[in-house]
Amino acid sequence: MAQLPNINAKILSREALLEQVTAWQSAGETVVFTNGCFDILHYGHVDYLHQAAALGHRLVVALNTDASVSRLKGPNRPLQNEASRGLVMAALGCVDAITFFDEATPLGLITTLLPDVLVKGADYSIDQIVGAKEVLANGGKVETIALSTGYSTTAIEQRIQAAK
Repeated sequence: MAQLPNINAKILSREALLEQVTAWQSAGETVVFTNGCFDILHYGHVDYLHQAAALGHRLVVALNTDASVSRLKGPNRPLQNEASRGLVMAALGCVDAITFFDEATPLGLITTLLPDVLVKGADYSIDQIVGAKEVLANGGKVETIALSTGYSTTAIEQRIQAAK
């Protein structure tokens, strides 16, 4: 039977992630950064993450902590805890590293890492993307990716409620 990679090894503290990003960039690799709740992983997420990964050599995903998701989405969210969301995200081959953030935005993390490419969904304009100014000032790029129509955790949650 094939040996599976240790997906836990992809989940890094900020300090370990900074070391890893620095090593990748020193080796000439392009580091792509995105963030989100990724509460129930669905087709829209997977499509988005694969497109983001295609913009460089390494994809870093910053996940909102449980407390952060609750502040953003309401008291009934997240539907899955951060440990579960982290492991599911780590199981994706297109994702190279994961970390968590509890702040209202990932600005501090972005300014620490200074990724080569910052990515968000096309429901944001470049001037609305947190960290865009800092990444651009460092010579990086900011990209938006069209979202898959009809796929969102909120829509899935609503369909589940309607089916009851």
